Amino acid sequence: MPQAGLSLVEPISAPPERHPILEAIHRRRSIGKVTAEVPERSLIRQILEAGTWAPNHHLTEPWRFVVLEGEARFELGKMMGAVAANRELDPERKEAAAAKAAAKPLRAPYVIAVAVEPSLDPSVPEIEEVAAGAAAIQNMLLAAEALGLAAMWRTGWIAFEPAVREHLGLSTRAKVLGFVYVGFAAMVAPERSRRDVDELTTWRS
Repeated sequence: MPQAGLSLVEPISAPPERHPILEAIHRRRSIGKVTAEVPERSLIRQILEAGTWAPNHHLTEPWRFVVLEGEARFELGKMMGAVAANRELDPERKEAAAAKAAAKPLRAPYVIAVAVEPSLDPSVPEIEEVAAGAAAIQNMLLAAEALGLAAMWRTGWIAFEPAVREHLGLSTRAKVLGFVYVGFAAMVAPERSRRDVDELTTWRS
């Protein structure tokens, strides 16, 4: 006989909570609109430091970061505008192309250019260095999420132009992987979904 006051219905257990790291991975979104408020430099430094803890097969630490803020963003935009204008074949569209490119670095108070300097050791495949740089960027995006900041990894053809690499003061061997824009969100994080992992996985034993 059940004791008085006790229910025979089994309690519904709450779903297990995700580990904070897994929660950050699921919650993180690319946020393209941020406010004009400038985050503390200490927060940006934490983002950069997170990048340096990415996995790196040969321990070459190939990542390089160039942080642009304030006037430096305008200088980058000016250079990008010139590159865009030179590429545009239609004379009537050159001015518009330049203006559009020049405005891009102004979309966030911080723009972090991320590049890799591949190892000179011929036994180190360049693709592994690039992969390490991409892993560093993912660490940075997750760090921004953890710190309450909005971030977005942007690329595009201009990012890979030699003129951009030169403007950033990188060597001719360097590979620019893109720009991480950082600020405080001015939009609601969009809803996203992913294909079920079982559709993408083959188990072998």
